[in-house]
Amino acid sequence: MSAPLRGPIVLVGGGKMGAALAKGWLAAGLAAEELSIVEPDPERRAALAALGPIGLAGSPEELAEAEPPRALVLAVKPQTMPAVLPVWARRTGPDTLVLSIAAGIRLGTFVQAFPLGTGVVRAMPNTPAAIGRGATVLVAHPSARAEQRALAEVLLAAVGELHWIEDEELMHLVTALSGGGPAYVFYLIEALAEAGTALGLPTSLAERLARATVTGAGELARTNPAPAAQLRAEVTSPGGTTAEALKVLMAPEAWPRLLREALAAAARRSRELGGEAPGDGVEGSGPR
Repeated sequence: MSAPLRGPIVLVGGGKMGAALAKGWLAAGLAAEELSIVEPDPERRAALAALGPIGLAGSPEELAEAEPPRALVLAVKPQTMPAVLPVWARRTGPDTLVLSIAAGIRLGTFVQAFPLGTGVVRAMPNTPAAIGRGATVLVAHPSARAEQRALAEVLLAAVGELHWIEDEELMHLVTALSGGGPAYVFYLIEALAEAGTALGLPTSLAERLARATVTGAGELARTNPAPAAQLRAEVTSPGGTTAEALKVLMAPEAWPRLLREALAAAARRSRELGGEAPGDGVEGSGPR
């Protein structure tokens, strides 16, 4: 099922992810007049004004009186959510979709804050949404009707690929893997460049080579349906230089262990942001 991209839509939070979503919606055909963004930072509001004749406000009270939004998208930091929810719970209607992209905050928190029967969906996009290459995972509360789930799909498909899950607990792991994943890749570029420089390459050349190598390999992985293990094998000659490097990187105490520990740490933090005890749930797991 699909839903047309029409409003009114209210976006709460105009940071990097909020701005990326807004740009994607407008590019996908949402009329600028049907989008309102509430962002308290005046510099961010000034930047958002370049999107066109959208509604811009520094607080909910500044919004023009209008019908309840078709979708209320909450793109604020998890730490600020307790202060945000009571304000917006009074500004939705029975058909409003409440869509949160805040890490760690569980569906039940929104269900309790909004009127009974409000349709709620959680999503975890990532920053490549800014160029339409995001990866988003969604999970819906049973209160979300089919048309509201469809609207959530349309809103997130505008900025990249999406996937549904049924088990909300997995969102901690999604946050750790794809939510924070772009930062890990950017750090890989840093680390490759630093290693090249330490071994004798000119700094500027090492940085350019690292960036081109990681982005090129990423594009190859995106356009080639072969498993990543096969792509790796295709550039690894037995007994060659790449094979020697992979012996180091693939050692049990190297990348495999470090990545598991990194994702587990991110998942723990996701649970903490949602108010869960450190030992709750399955071990392991934008702006997080």
